[in-house]
Amino acid sequence: MPALLAAPAEPVTSAGDAQLVVAALLGIAAVVLLIAWGKVHPFLSLILGAAVLGVVAAMAPDAMIESFSAGVGSTVGGVGLLIALGAMIGGLLAESGGADGIVNRVVGRVSGSALPWAMAGVAALIGLPLFFEVGVVLLVPIVLLVSLRTDVPLMKIGIPALAGLSVLHGLVPPHPGPLVAISSLDADLGLTLGLGLIIAIPTVIIAGPVFGNFIARYVPATAPAALLPTRQPATGGGGRRGPGSPVAPAAGRDRGTDGPDTGRGPDGPDTGRGPDGPDTGRGPDGPDTGRGTDGPDTGREADGPTGRGRAGEDVDGDLLTDDDLVNPGTGRPGAPVDDSGTETARRTPGFWPAVLTVLLPVVLMLLRAVGELTMAEGTVARQALDIAGAPIVALLAGVLVAMFTLGYQAGFSRSQVSSVLGGSLPPIAGILLIVAAGGGFKQVLVDAGVGDLVADAAKDANLSPLLLGWLVAVGIRVATGSATVATITAAGIVAPLAATLDRPEVALLALAVGCGSLFFSHVNDAGFWLVKEYFGLTVGQTIKSWSVLETIISVVGFAGVLLLDLLL
Repeated sequence: MPALLAAPAEPVTSAGDAQLVVAALLGIAAVVLLIAWGKVHPFLSLILGAAVLGVVAAMAPDAMIESFSAGVGSTVGGVGLLIALGAMIGGLLAESGGADGIVNRVVGRVSGSALPWAMAGVAALIGLPLFFEVGVVLLVPIVLLVSLRTDVPLMKIGIPALAGLSVLHGLVPPHPGPLVAISSLDADLGLTLGLGLIIAIPTVIIAGPVFGNFIARYVPATAPAALLPTRQPATGGGGRRGPGSPVAPAAGRDRGTDGPDTGRGPDGPDTGRGPDGPDTGRGPDGPDTGRGTDGPDTGREADGPTGRGRAGEDVDGDLLTDDDLVNPGTGRPGAPVDDSGTETARRTPGFWPAVLTVLLPVVLMLLRAVGELTMAEGTVARQALDIAGAPIVALLAGVLVAMFTLGYQAGFSRSQVSSVLGGSLPPIAGILLIVAAGGGFKQVLVDAGVGDLVADAAKDANLSPLLLGWLVAVGIRVATGSATVATITAAGIVAPLAATLDRPEVALLALAVGCGSLFFSHVNDAGFWLVKEYFGLTVGQTIKSWSVLETIISVVGFAGVLLLDLLL
């Protein structure tokens, strides 16, 4: 993967060291204040922060704009494509029911003391292609129901699930944070992936089952009855869902206007009923179309299609709606939908096909890393692994395989598969813009000379680059609440240090930054509120459980980085 940082051909500012330090501090402070206090979107905050930095550093306006634009372009080219391909795999995994199949298969075969370990493993596997928030939406309803049915304390199995998702999100590609750090530091992706997985295993164990067993004694959470799922995709027929069935949620599906993904309309659980009649799947006057009085029964409000509230606002975020299944890519919001042809059979993908599809890109990238270590350059086998294990090729292969194993095999038509792939892209638009603006901010930092200044200071102070990267990421994470912003900024600041390190150390530096970006999630982090609401916790309980969990992940992960640094 190409590096995102390019040294400027000539100095773009004549500012002294003190002025550059002030410029960097004011630029970062501007980003922090705009996000945390001004509630400005991180995309705009990073643009404005870069402007503040450039002005204080006395950069010429044209040089500042050119530097920022170059950073944006190289970031999107190096990272944006990978994030998009990863989101496509995740979309197919969620919409086909493959994620549900993996969860149900594993959880259904274990019980008792092994259940927290199984949940941690499932979450780590599901978390490979899925973004953290999507993974939470998929897994938490399963966690709630399993806790209710097995009488295992909710936090005892919920914490391991959250740990599996969070560790993969912060340390392992193709998640945005690790990809940005790898690109910024010009680290080897395959090597970083392999080392990240080595660190992830003990980190998930300690932060998951071990901490979950401890904190369950002090946070007596119970599954919120209102959030317990009540529907599951039918195994045949029209693909309809019956009430009272076990869990099988989909990402962002069936939301009411006021709460998380509960499958509810505004007044009660979504049981597939019309407002006045028994659960026959019928509206009061019409045939069995699964409708209430005002619209198709797709978990919608009474007056708004596609998961919209009464004012037409899209609060659903679903990747594939019934509208897509009937008329993929056509129509307009609120337009009548032709229900004919929705009776195509829906089949849950097989367990092993789903697992192998998720692991395929990871395996290809790891094989490339092994080839680089064991095979001579120029051999046919080495060249084949270099091509197959290139991140964009590996993820593209994953998407193509997923189209068959998770799409067509699940009963989707070609147009429906296309709808799922296309629908997986809009939800990541915000992430891509933040990452792109962060790349521009970082490039302004580097071109102004701040990175070289930090590198010289660290060298004079004899401060470990790994410790410096972790500390910078920790500070920005606590201040902004954004792991992505913390990763972007910290990687930009310590990037010049990477030039003095060997390949394993550069990979470890990327992981150190990733660990720091997970430190102590609190009230300025959207993930904090997501966990609080899904588990029915108070703010204090969320801090005791989720915030401490994130801190454990950060500290234990960084300890693993330091240990590997001693061994390599």
